[in-house]
Amino acid sequence: MKPEKTAIILIGFQNDYFLEDEILRGVVEESSKVTGVLNNTLHLINALDGVLMISTPIVFSENYPELVEPEGILKTIKEVGAFKKGSSGSQTISQFDQFNGKITEISGKQGLNAFINTSLEAVLRKNNITNVAFAGTVCSICIDSTGRSAFDKGFHVTMLSDCISGRTVFEQEFFCKEIFTLYANVISSKELITEHT
Repeated sequence: MKPEKTAIILIGFQNDYFLEDEILRGVVEESSKVTGVLNNTLHLINALDGVLMISTPIVFSENYPELVEPEGILKTIKEVGAFKKGSSGSQTISQFDQFNGKITEISGKQGLNAFINTSLEAVLRKNNITNVAFAGTVCSICIDSTGRSAFDKGFHVTMLSDCISGRTVFEQEFFCKEIFTLYANVISSKELITEHT
């Protein structure tokens, strides 16, 4: 993958998932620790130059008017009050502050797929991106949904196995070994860094 044709899509790096005592920390904590998701992702961002970095946080309005009769994880998000606009939980993790200017934040994500209701595809096309690599959470939901959509749109998809967490260690390993491989290249962040340096 050529650096100038590659984008790293960062999904779910928000306080509700990663900050101690926040609402959804327990959902991905075990998987994130085992794979070293946060440290590996921070190292990846720091090590790569000339690669477009995009963050797509999920944020909802007060009382969640965007979610009409939600099911599954979106129902849970509404019930527990996660990712609410203006809350500390909806904010991007402070560890990304050091990369001010290096990460482009694309707003509008209010569901599982980061392409829906956002300018993500337009930004990728404008920058002549052909390859997208994913880091973040949750593997079985937003990562998989957005990854499949990217594939359907003609992008070459890479999943960074050590930068992606799941609800359980088993789920993360299963998706990396059995699901992502159906439509994506699955490699570690270290392998991607080696390709680009």
